[in-house]
Amino acid sequence: MTLPVNPDEPAYIQGLNAPQREAVLTSEGPVLMLAGAGTGKTAALTARLAHLIATRRAWPSEILAVTFTNKAAREMKERVGRIIGDAVEGMPWLGTFHSICAKMLRRHAELVGLQSNFTILDTDDQLRLLKQIVTAAELDEKRWPARQLAGLIDQWKNKGLTPADVDTAESQRFADGQGAKLYTIYQDRLKALNACDFGDLLLHMLTILKTHRDVLQSYQQRFKYILVDEYQDTNASQYLWLRLLAQSSKNICVVGDDDQSIYSWRGAEVANILRFEKDFPGAAVIKLEQNYRSTPHILGAASGLIAKNGGRLGKTLWTEVDAGDKVEIIGVWDGPEEARRVGEMAEDHQRAGGSLDDLAILVRAQFQTREFEDRFISIGLPYRIIGGFRFYERAEIRDALAYLRLVNQPADDLAFERIVNQPKRGLGDKALARIQTFARGMSGPLSHAAVSILDSDELTPQARRALGGFIGDIARWRDLSASLPHYELARQILDESGYTAMLQADKSAESAGRLENLNELVRAMEEYETLGAFLEHVSLVMDNDAQGDGEKITMMTIHAAKGLEFDRTFLVGWEEGVFPSQRALDEGGMASLEEERRLAYVAITRARRKCTILHAANRRIYGQWTSSIPSRFIAELPADHIEQENSMSGGESMWRANWSQNADPFAHVNRGTGRGPGWQRASTSYSTAPTRIVEARASAVSLGNKGRSDLSIGKRVFHEKFGYGLIAEIEGNKLEIDFEQAGRKRVLDTFVTLD
Repeated sequence: MTLPVNPDEPAYIQGLNAPQREAVLTSEGPVLMLAGAGTGKTAALTARLAHLIATRRAWPSEILAVTFTNKAAREMKERVGRIIGDAVEGMPWLGTFHSICAKMLRRHAELVGLQSNFTILDTDDQLRLLKQIVTAAELDEKRWPARQLAGLIDQWKNKGLTPADVDTAESQRFADGQGAKLYTIYQDRLKALNACDFGDLLLHMLTILKTHRDVLQSYQQRFKYILVDEYQDTNASQYLWLRLLAQSSKNICVVGDDDQSIYSWRGAEVANILRFEKDFPGAAVIKLEQNYRSTPHILGAASGLIAKNGGRLGKTLWTEVDAGDKVEIIGVWDGPEEARRVGEMAEDHQRAGGSLDDLAILVRAQFQTREFEDRFISIGLPYRIIGGFRFYERAEIRDALAYLRLVNQPADDLAFERIVNQPKRGLGDKALARIQTFARGMSGPLSHAAVSILDSDELTPQARRALGGFIGDIARWRDLSASLPHYELARQILDESGYTAMLQADKSAESAGRLENLNELVRAMEEYETLGAFLEHVSLVMDNDAQGDGEKITMMTIHAAKGLEFDRTFLVGWEEGVFPSQRALDEGGMASLEEERRLAYVAITRARRKCTILHAANRRIYGQWTSSIPSRFIAELPADHIEQENSMSGGESMWRANWSQNADPFAHVNRGTGRGPGWQRASTSYSTAPTRIVEARASAVSLGNKGRSDLSIGKRVFHEKFGYGLIAEIEGNKLEIDFEQAGRKRVLDTFVTLD
């Protein structure tokens, strides 16, 4: 509750509620500002910084203020500047972790074998150097790609591990145990080049502070106060660096929310904020719980969901605004209907006088935007993509389309140039320049010139072989296009060209998403009769992308939406396997489930006035229709704060009942595989939705979680995918079946019929 204005108080205190005020005025000793979503933590943090300077507790140069992004640092500086004026210009230690550590390292570079004018390598230079190291070690770069090694080294540096700290188990993760050795060689090469990468900025400073006590003491004496934003997102290196600097004065204030820790894939460790009180005994824990963004129903739904997580500090968000609408749960038949429903609701919002700028669609994975983009293009609904490219603008999609365009139209020079050396075939810029020169001389397209130049000595033997293979592949695929469905042809092109293998070998965090995008592209092609019709559709979409400014509905991933807010949000694809992500559950088990739940919490709390969650009963996965089960997160939402659309309430109630039976939210995980209850999704496929399966599904939904009464252990059943088998176990509507050909599988009774 905001306190009455006291004219005798400084302006930066006025307007703050009681916990915010406490966070500002508790200047001495360790402070954990546990700030829930939408609780005004930035206002409290900047007011605290201004208070330290205004009350002469420290000069601006004696305060270390750390953020995660340059944008956040600029915003903090601007806000503080409005309060204390020009004094903010004397804050040399306000910035990101990397910018501050770079400044420190230039002062002490010689202590780690560098000169003060060292170069900071970008990602491309880092990969080029690592490729040289992999080649010199006589390793197969296709089997052990430099990008994978770069990812490992980045992980080790985020954990604060020097080459000497990498143990045997970690070293085994690359080139049969050569990981640590190659890491050592890489670090030596960097020093020889007087260079470092971004991970080194923190790692080198951590090493210096640990091994040179005089340097550590000088910074401990310099920084009378330390402020850290988004503390829940710190990795091990950042955590250790901060803890060393704060050990003397103990005047460290960290701001964060353990319920919004969603970046473990880039090294963030939620444990850092959870153990703050242990690291700094006697710390003041101040909870900011008054939310200024959302309605009580939205907050109630989000709070009830996140309460299912075990490892958390705990807080209860509340607000003084009106109750508003309950969180809306809508079940639809399939993905296209989901896109239609969202489009209709957006148009209704417009007709009622609302702006499209108030609306946002939040997805778990980028490939999900494609269905909405195509729908919005068809109805003329303007949209924007935040934090990523529009679907057809993504590099991997453009590459795939270039292959398809060249097969469809041999004279497409732009497509030829894009993919003649993608993936790498040994056809560099010089080879392409010769082909272009030849084409100009014969006044023909590049593909014709390429065929002609193969009979000359214009190219090296290696380049001729590579070009000949490429031209032969294009001709073969063109012949296949007469008999093979165009979407199957696309899949074959991606596989035979080596493009799929290239992404599979790429161990970066983005590669899996790029593969998902390509699968979604192939799925999208199935909706068009011919390759030409599909390519024409894409051209129209790309032309529409050039639309000018004006109000637009926003689409983005939930990760990209953190820190943003909208009047109304559409949270789509809330099904098992999509959200929570099956890949995350397979790789991380319970820890990943809790992070997925935190991601759901972030998604719900982006809404100010209205939140709509959608799930589909069916999705197309890898070209096949699959049954989808509503996300377990829907079942975990408090009933008092949600309303469900009647059309899917039966199935949803079934899922809610099934999940609520289990005290352990991970009880349905298959212990042998680490997979959750949606793990069989991609296998329970059907191509034309046979009547008997649809009828069986409807029957099972009407029975709720009791299962079908006509099934019992030992009965012989038929499954569209797995064939015939005997029922071994029955748990509600889920069956364990010993199939004659496929072995034991866990399936839903909706997809079996009695033999």
